[in-house]
Amino acid sequence: MKETALYVHIPFCDHKCIYCDFYSIITTDNINPFLKSLKEEINHYSEIFSSGRNFTSIYFGGGTPSLMKPSYISDIINHLKKKFAVSGDAEITLETNPGTVDKSELRGFLDAGINRLSVGIQSFHNDDLKFLTRIHDAETAVQTIFDADESGFNNISLDLIFNLPGQTKQKWAENLMKAISLPITHLSAYSLILERGTILNKMVLDKKVVLQDEDHDADLYEYTMDFLEGRNFIQYEVSNFCLKGYECRHNNAYWRYKDYLSFGTSAHSFMDGKRWWNYSSLKRYINEVTTTGQAAAGSETVNGVKQLNEYVMLALRSSGLNLQEFKEIFGGNWIKDKYDYFNELKNQHLLNIDDHFIRLTKKGYALCDEILGNLL
Repeated sequence: MKETALYVHIPFCDHKCIYCDFYSIITTDNINPFLKSLKEEINHYSEIFSSGRNFTSIYFGGGTPSLMKPSYISDIINHLKKKFAVSGDAEITLETNPGTVDKSELRGFLDAGINRLSVGIQSFHNDDLKFLTRIHDAETAVQTIFDADESGFNNISLDLIFNLPGQTKQKWAENLMKAISLPITHLSAYSLILERGTILNKMVLDKKVVLQDEDHDADLYEYTMDFLEGRNFIQYEVSNFCLKGYECRHNNAYWRYKDYLSFGTSAHSFMDGKRWWNYSSLKRYINEVTTTGQAAAGSETVNGVKQLNEYVMLALRSSGLNLQEFKEIFGGNWIKDKYDYFNELKNQHLLNIDDHFIRLTKKGYALCDEILGNLL
């Protein structure tokens, strides 16, 4: 059985934050037509990919999936389980934003089958939240985590963003301290990144916002790794930390180059070496699915050098390069060609090498992009 992940993109949102480049729409006009099309798309791909696979995770991203009623999410989960062999212990994650759910709704999501929450907090400082144009405040963020815990969720992740304009190390440290004081099992810490087409990008280009330099960014990142390691959080990917046993199964499917099948607007899939992506426009998505059963806007076959580069990049960003698996897929020549560079990195304490894995150290994670640039 081939391990495979499922992703569902819910495009509906109540507000577009200045830094966000994910496809979302601030309207609920087409919620029911979207659900109908989503089921039709699921039906289409189940006829192609349902056999010989064990689907081990379902992830609802967006947008803001928690804006949907629990019954809406339950309907999608039940349809997926009807069409695919979803394992009994599958990890089923729902992204949520503080202020969009109360205890009653959280219990409803739990009853619907959601067993993991990913909460987009970003900061516990109200001035940072105002800058990011988040709709919640720090008090609401904290309350959402406690509400989720009291509602029965025992696998809760939260997101934080560091290196915001004017953010000092002390301020960032307060964010981390507050995060680990809460009943969470997983933390994602991302550096603020400018994405083309976002409001923030235009603000920077217009010199209305000045970003902090790379040295400060690196300092905050290294502090994050040291801080969380000292509080029993394991780093299993460049930006992700968890208590032992709480690695995100769905995200590991991406980082370990496993297959994933995705549904909804702008969703990307990667199955049997082929990648395709859906139209972003909700109306176009609905029209395409109604006409053809699917909404792929484009596709590519991934092989050769591109496949090797993607595999190495994802592996070194996460749990490391599995040498046996790599040689079975690509042979041993590439490792031999790069071995002097790997030894150089080892001598600089940027990675560790044994008979089974090549893994970046904390110091190596901080220079991950540079190392990958030199390798690939």
